[in-house]
Amino acid sequence: MPASSPHKPPAIEASAYKGPAAIYVHWPFCLKKCPYCDFNSHVRDEVSHDRWRAALVREIDSFAEKFPGLSASSIFFGGGTPSLMEPETVAAVIDRVSHHWGKSDIEITLEANPSSVEAGRFRAYRQAGVNRLSVGIQSLRDDALQFLGRLHNAGEALKALEVARANFDRVSFDLIYARPEQSLEDWRTELTEALAFSPTHLSLYQLTIEEGTAFYHQYKRGRFTLPNEDEAAALYDLTQEITKAAGLPAYETSNHAAPGQESRHNLSYWQGDYYVGIGPGAHGRVPATFRGTATAHAQIKRPEDWLRSVETFGLGTDTTEPVSAEDRFIEAVMMGLRLRAGINIKALEARLGVSAKSVIDFGVAGDLVASGHLFYDGETLRLSEQGRPLLNFLLGKLIA
Repeated sequence: MPASSPHKPPAIEASAYKGPAAIYVHWPFCLKKCPYCDFNSHVRDEVSHDRWRAALVREIDSFAEKFPGLSASSIFFGGGTPSLMEPETVAAVIDRVSHHWGKSDIEITLEANPSSVEAGRFRAYRQAGVNRLSVGIQSLRDDALQFLGRLHNAGEALKALEVARANFDRVSFDLIYARPEQSLEDWRTELTEALAFSPTHLSLYQLTIEEGTAFYHQYKRGRFTLPNEDEAAALYDLTQEITKAAGLPAYETSNHAAPGQESRHNLSYWQGDYYVGIGPGAHGRVPATFRGTATAHAQIKRPEDWLRSVETFGLGTDTTEPVSAEDRFIEAVMMGLRLRAGINIKALEARLGVSAKSVIDFGVAGDLVASGHLFYDGETLRLSEQGRPLLNFLLGKLIA
């Protein structure tokens, strides 16, 4: 049956805003769907790289027509598995972003999986302009990798890290902990082994069960169990202790870095900056007409539908929604409190034109300061070590 014609994307309001924005590029394809993954990822037997290269570039052109005054503060290739992209595609995207929005001395990150085929591309990505690699190791234990549905083993993971470090000055990698039957000593040993590679950035995530994933259905059927709340808290505390001692304290809930090695791209999200989403399922917050306001956009998720839309209309946008300055303020507080440094409330007020008193319950804030869960000096708002594990609960109290 022939594919139906794509629907015309909703209009995105243009803006003459001049200022920084992060650029996110989504590559939706994987060799295999991991059972814990709820990202927009798809397995396909064939991918027309020429068509996809042209479509990604064309969507960048379309956004640049709407927002010519943006300056790229970072580029992040996420997925899916971006290390399945041809290096020529990565280079074309970087060149087009540079043409429209500049890219002088910015962070350009690509997520990579540690299979031998993809590791062989690392040098080509470096030559294409990528200057930071994020490697999806997930575990240094073969049995855990098998449980997590990964296609690589621990030996391949270590080899990929060696190749990455030989080609990139900035290398990050991910690990998943709080896995079934994982003890404190098991995690201590594994994390210590990971730190022996002298990483400057680590993303350490507790395994969570997301609805719609294969793990969700297995977990519901009792195929496996996870550490209980107290055990998970102990694993979290141990993680903080070990990484801090190694010189990689948490600068965000799940991210650890040596000073100066924080992910600049992710900081843009957490600090409430504008960002443009390119590719299937990508999301963005782009400038709107009035001070502090934005348009939230989401691109079509199914790869083939997004591709046809871009080839027909120049954009693969699925939905748009106005975001008021007050809502952006709330988002910035909710994300900013994930950061150890917290968020500068005075700077946020000045940037968005919103009074913090209309968003934050400062009576509650005072109580939380008195109880030792919060720090506020009239300018910076941040959680204490005591408050950080209670982030979601405290946010529910703070937001007016």
